[in-house]
This record gives sequence, structure tokens and C-alpha cells, in this order.
Amino acid sequence: MALQGEDNNYFVRQIEKNDGSLLTVCQCYMGDVGCVVWDAAIVLAKYLETKQFYDPSSGVNLWAGQRVVELGAGTGVVGLMAATLGANVNVTDLEDLQTLLKVNIQGNRALISGGSITNKVLKWGEDVSGFLPHPNYVLMADCIYYKQSVTPLVETLKLLSGPETCIICCYEQRTEGINPKVEKQFFELLQQSFNCEEIPLSKHDSEFSSPDIHILHFKKKV
Repeated sequence: MALQGEDNNYFVRQIEKNDGSLLTVCQCYMGDVGCVVWDAAIVLAKYLETKQFYDPSSGVNLWAGQRVVELGAGTGVVGLMAATLGANVNVTDLEDLQTLLKVNIQGNRALISGGSITNKVLKWGEDVSGFLPHPNYVLMADCIYYKQSVTPLVETLKLLSGPETCIICCYEQRTEGINPKVEKQFFELLQQSFNCEEIPLSKHDSEFSSPDIHILHFKKKV
């Protein structure tokens, strides 16, 4: 479905939440990696709704009031999900993706009641003082693909993380080209400063999961 707008540059993907409401996410017909909703982003968004985090029937909501930063947000679907669950979210990406983030935030305002969401520019490796005190959670989906971005990405994770910050990383394992080498470099560098735990597939959303898509939790070593 195309979105009617000035340039008609967007088409829409809808992600159904567990309560039946729909996140409406605009994607660009033209553009680079940040302009579409990747499978890993949907897997991570739906993981945020699993019962370990969010179970209205038993009064569990670990997102309510939490400070969350999403890195490399692209369309913003992961951060939007967190905001609809009650988190206070900063979705971040480069300058040229801010318009798309604004469109998607505006399009889903009606679903956000207890939480909040703001789009901000954040270039990996640069100053993060605008995102302090340390967030409770850092979310990232499919951010590991450019060799030159590995070091600045890990640097940003180190700067953003306090002793209690949980980083939730979701990525699709790709076997072609330089991807395995980039992933290896990322995890080797990350494990110098963080403890890593892979989340078993049984704890992912039962419908939105794949053996090729991994979810990991990172916490800073003390």
C-alpha cells in the first residue's frame, strides 16, 4: 500500500501487536539500508512483546518508564514498539533518515500512551552526552554490516552503557561476501568490554523467529 503524500515516496508495512493493534511503518521505495523494515527488526520488535517482558494478564511490564535508545533505527519500528509498551525512547540514526523516522512516529502517535518517542541524530563514535544518564536498554537490529562502522559502533555502545544497561542486539546471520568477517570482528571487539548471552529461539516470539536471526543480550563487564 502506498502512502499518499507530497512525493508519494513511501509504501506501508503493518506489524500486528499482540493486542491486535497495528504498527504502521512507512518504507522508502528508493534509498539505502535504513529505508526498509528488515526481518531482524520485526523479530526484535516482537521479542519486546514476549511474556518475559510484557504480560498484561499477570501485570508484567518491564518496559514501563524505562529509558531506551535505539541505534541505527532506520524506519524506527523497534523503538516504536518499545514506546507503545510504555518505554521512553530515543530512536537514532543519521541525518538523512530523520524525515522517515518523523513520518513513522507521527503515524503511530495514537498507539503511544504511557511511553514517549523522539527521533535524534546519532553518528556512531561521536558524542553521546545528549543520551545520558545511561539508558536502561539499548536496542539494535541489523546494525552489523559495514566493516568501517564496527569500531565506532562498539565505541558508542561502551559510551552509552552503564553497569545496569542491557543491550539487546538482533541480527540476521549472513554467509555471503564480507559479512562473516564483519560479524566476527564486531563480536571479538565487543567481548573485550561486554559479557554476551545468546537468547534461545524458544524465547523469541513463536511466530516471528528464524534460526538465521539471532538475539543477544550484552552487559558491560565490571
